[in-house]
This record gives sequence, C-alpha cells and structure tokens, in this order.
Amino acid sequence: MVNGEETVETGREQLLETLRSIETQTLVTMILILLVAYILGKIVTIILSKLSEQMSRSGSVKVKMIIPAIKFGIYVIAFYYFLGEILTIFGPELFLLTGLVGAIIGFGLKDIFADFVGGVVVAFERPYQVGDKITLGNYYGEVIDIGLRATKLVTPDDDTVTIPNSLIFNESIASSNYGDPEMMVVIDLYIASESDVNGAMKILRETVVSSRYIYISRRSPIILLHKSLPFYTRLRARAYVNDLRDEFEFESDVHTRAWIEFKKKGIRAPQLHVLSVPPVEEGRESSDSTRRNVRLNRRNRKDSEFNIDSQKDSEL
Repeated sequence: MVNGEETVETGREQLLETLRSIETQTLVTMILILLVAYILGKIVTIILSKLSEQMSRSGSVKVKMIIPAIKFGIYVIAFYYFLGEILTIFGPELFLLTGLVGAIIGFGLKDIFADFVGGVVVAFERPYQVGDKITLGNYYGEVIDIGLRATKLVTPDDDTVTIPNSLIFNESIASSNYGDPEMMVVIDLYIASESDVNGAMKILRETVVSSRYIYISRRSPIILLHKSLPFYTRLRARAYVNDLRDEFEFESDVHTRAWIEFKKKGIRAPQLHVLSVPPVEEGRESSDSTRRNVRLNRRNRKDSEFNIDSQKDSEL
C-alpha cells in the first residue's frame, strides 16, 4: 500500500517536473498548430461558400458537400502534429497523462467530447449535408455549416441556430432534400364544405403548374389531394420547388394566386370558428410531416382570415 502511494506520488512529481521543463518554443508551436488549423478551416469555408453562390444550384450543392470533408482533413492533420508534440514532451509519463486526460474528459468535458464524436459521425455517415433543409430536434432550417463540435442552421425566421452534434444520438433527423437542389413542398388550402371542390382542384392545379418556382420531372410529379372533413374541405398540393431556397416564395405564390381565382369563382374559405378547430386527420403521419403540417395549418388560417376580410370589404 505504501509502495503504491509512493509510486503515484513519484509519478505526480515527474509530471510536474515535465510541465516545468516545457520550452516556450514548444508551447508556442502547439498553440500555432491549433490556431492555423482553425484559421484554415474558416478560410476554406468562406472561399468555397462564396464560390458556391456563383455557381448553378446543382454545382453549389456539390461544392458545399465537400466543405465538411476538407475541414475534417485539416483538423486531422493538425491533431497529428499536435499529438507529436505531446509525445515529445510526455514520452515517459504518457501513461499517467492518459489517465489524467481520461479523468478530465469523464468529469468535465464529456459533453464536448460527445459533440466531437458526433461531428466525426456526421462527417462519415452524412445524415445531412451543407445546403440541406433539415428538421433536427425542435428546429427546421438550412444547414450552413457542419463543424466538429456543432452544426449551424438558418431558420425561416433568419435565425442562426447552433446545434451540438451530440444531438444526433438522441434525436431523429429529417432531411427534406438530402443533397438535391429541388425539394417537395406541401401546400394546404381550406375551403368551405359547400364550395365546388372540382373547380377548386382545377384552379389549384393550374396555379401550381404555372408557378415560376415549380420543378416537374418523372421523379418529381405534382400530386393533388382533397379530403372532406366535417366543416370544411382540405385541398393539398405536393409539388417540387426548383430551388429549395424558394420554398416559402413558392408557397406564398400558390396561396395568393389560388385565392384570387377562388374569389372569382365564388369559392369561400371556412368560417373563422371552424378554422379554430385543428384539422381531423386519419391515420398517423411521420413526425416530420406532422411538424410541417402544423406550420402550414397556422399559415393557412392567417391566409383564410385575410381572404375573408378582403371579401367582406369588397361586399361593402
């Protein structure tokens, strides 16, 4: 027992002596390695992001996809040289140093370490890429940066959200486009149950097809659905936008022009007290679709109120 305590005490003294003997030049070299890696990562991100903005959408997506890989390579090289300096300094005391680092990670830096592990997983498995529209946790937005510790999103409200990479171990990730420049947009319109459904569906189709934001192909068709509910009818259009950044412009364009035509044909919105009741859906939808429908329902209620007010003003 005494010999064990003496061994630990001797190891501590050796470690302290080694720390005191570190040359200033070596310490500066270690700091410079980390600093240069950080600056290079930022420069690569800025240059490639600017370059991607001058390219077509498909080319922009490809350029943004390689940004995390290049940054990861820079950090790996920096870690290699940084580890070399560590081994040079703490060669004989490496075992004791490893135990000390393990204790620090276990008690004080476990969350940060989990974030770094999550960053490595994202870099290799690529559940999402820079430029994707994703839902992660309680946030939805476009991925603008993937770092080793955190991922940054820009929400529809133009807020930049920094999400720790460790969140991928506990939360589901939904990617709306997964690297493709085009993306499906779900648009819901609600009309009074006594309105002409066939006429409304025809107007909705013409409005969607004629939108300047639409993207149509064999893999990206337009799907129109309608569902009669107790007090109103829901019209749903599923169509692809040619640039995911135009998601809300496309939705607004379809809403505005469709309601103008609805008004000409006498197609009315449901009463306000009906719209205060959440839509009754049959079956279960995925969590991503449910969150998207909630956002669309709220927006549609506002649009319907606006159209009812406009109709009243015109009647007066």
